[in-house]
Amino acid sequence: MIFNLRLKEEVAVFTKDLFYALFEEEEKQKVELEYLKAVFLKFSKELKVLNGEIIWKNFADKLHLIKKKIELDAEAAKANDPACKSLEEVYLAYPGFHAIAIYRLSHEFYSLNLYILSRMMSEYIHGITGIDIHAGATIGDSFFIDHGTGVVIGETAIIKSQVKIYQGVTLGGIQVKKSLASTKRHPTIEDNVTIYANATILGGDIVIGKNSIIGANVWITESVPANSLVTYQSEIKIKTRK
Repeated sequence: MIFNLRLKEEVAVFTKDLFYALFEEEEKQKVELEYLKAVFLKFSKELKVLNGEIIWKNFADKLHLIKKKIELDAEAAKANDPACKSLEEVYLAYPGFHAIAIYRLSHEFYSLNLYILSRMMSEYIHGITGIDIHAGATIGDSFFIDHGTGVVIGETAIIKSQVKIYQGVTLGGIQVKKSLASTKRHPTIEDNVTIYANATILGGDIVIGKNSIIGANVWITESVPANSLVTYQSEIKIKTRK
């Protein structure tokens, strides 16, 4: 079979331009969205997508809501990172914010059954930030990823509102079998949960209860009640050299 592999580069440019267009002045935004519509329709033909015009309209109608969600994510970054000096810094320099913003756009395409396009968008920002959020994941408002390198969030993960996670966190499946493709394989994270660096939470039946704190380096394969503190303890010995 022959595939147009150059489409990867074209989708990367489309994804970046789409994100930028969200924050342009109204008249300029209209012009840019018309151009992006033409690019999208070209992709539709390449990917053998039917009803491209209707799909684009459905997507474009949601852009104002997507932008509001992205703005809440930016506010969450500013509110939760003591190193942050301004919202401008978040928009221009925070990889976690950028990964979430592209997720929000790609998730809308995923919801419209454009699985290949949404996955290519996810992989573009994954390559830039080191943060891998599957477009199929369900993520609530005011989501914050600090640092972010090595974060993995699986397709059927559910993350509710006001959740904070740090670098190296995995929300994954406990088994990797093709037969599980149509089942919920990834955990649910309730409201106001904090998950610290390199924690691994596996399984579709797993629920991390609201207001819980998951400490660094823990490995979780069972549900955690609300208002819990989960930590991993290792013995560290420090000796004075003679």
